[in-house]
Amino acid sequence: MVNSYRVENQVHEADDLILGSEERTEVEAHRRRIEPWLSAVCQSEHLNLLVGSGFSAGLALAAGGKPASMAPVSIDTSLDAAINGDAALGAKKMNRGAANIEDQFRSALALHAGLQVLKDPRATALKSGLDRALSTFANSIVAMERQISMADIFDAGSARKVERLLTEFLLSFASRTASRDRLHIFTTNYDRVIEHGLDLLGARPIDRFVGALTPRFRASRFEVDIHYAPPGGRGDARPLEGVVRLTKLHGSVDWREMGGDIVREALPFGGQRTLTEAEAQGLMIFPNAAKDIETAFYPYAELFRDFSTAICRPNAALVTYGYGFGDDHVNRIIRDMLTIPSTHLVAISYDDAGGRIPAFLEACGRPAQISYLIGPQLAALEPLAADFLPKPAIDSISKRETELLENRRRPEPAAKAEP
Repeated sequence: MVNSYRVENQVHEADDLILGSEERTEVEAHRRRIEPWLSAVCQSEHLNLLVGSGFSAGLALAAGGKPASMAPVSIDTSLDAAINGDAALGAKKMNRGAANIEDQFRSALALHAGLQVLKDPRATALKSGLDRALSTFANSIVAMERQISMADIFDAGSARKVERLLTEFLLSFASRTASRDRLHIFTTNYDRVIEHGLDLLGARPIDRFVGALTPRFRASRFEVDIHYAPPGGRGDARPLEGVVRLTKLHGSVDWREMGGDIVREALPFGGQRTLTEAEAQGLMIFPNAAKDIETAFYPYAELFRDFSTAICRPNAALVTYGYGFGDDHVNRIIRDMLTIPSTHLVAISYDDAGGRIPAFLEACGRPAQISYLIGPQLAALEPLAADFLPKPAIDSISKRETELLENRRRPEPAAKAEP
């Protein structure tokens, strides 16, 4: 399945493409199939984009850095065996393959809760180990952000390569006509790379946070949007362009629990600040729901409700990039989406995630509603942004040019002979 794609219910191989090659003949042949199809998908009534860790990893590698590691770590030497064993079982149950650090956190939190019930003194040491592992993990994410932020500054020959890749990728999906339903971006990542890209584009994200100095997460979900009143419009408002909705399904490195509320604190993108173990106690990244919040799944339950509401409706399209289909709680909602005949899924990935992607697509059993681009020749950020992603959909000048050329090609009506 690697280096292949499926569009228009047909599978095509792309082994003839070579990364970095100057030969454009093969690229154009594939582009003529892929780009119009993706353009049509992006004009769906409800467009959603799900971004996984592969997106941030690709940008980090393009910046000459390294992605944040998801490899298992030692949390508590006396309890690591139990934690790792349960983490492995959980990963197998979710068809993730080998366990990663998220599986360890999930198992360690469950173990800590059990030890607290038993009044076991080992709970204190385990909590300290959890805070230490969380702060180290969060700081690795902040370090990756710093590499992405500083890449174009220290590499003068890159021509702002990383910034260009980030903005071109997001612009391909975000440039919808304002009268259409807004693009809704979902991500399972903890970093702020998407927010950084939206800042570079000048886009306005709408999320569940309300406030200026200390934005707070709100469980109430209102259909808030941004409109403006044009001069002479007599009071009628028009949707503002460049507005997107953003939902971080697994939380973020700048989300904190504070006094029973979830707040977004000021953590500069690319800054030198590091997070301490004390700050890790309130860090809101899945599944580390702070224990003084009564519901262990708050605010994640609200975020996943937004995800299911956005994609499980008629005429909805979901494009995934860098998502390896290793989260069963996300896959379950995607499977439900595909039970609606007018929905469509496009999976774009650098590889097949150890066979998880083809296995998931095969299990869905709805090939007419599924397209995919898999393989480095197709889905690496550089060739994808340059050749295969749709160009901005609100390019009115190109539309007018096309209409003008079409009109000029029409034959002149024959003159009627005089009687």
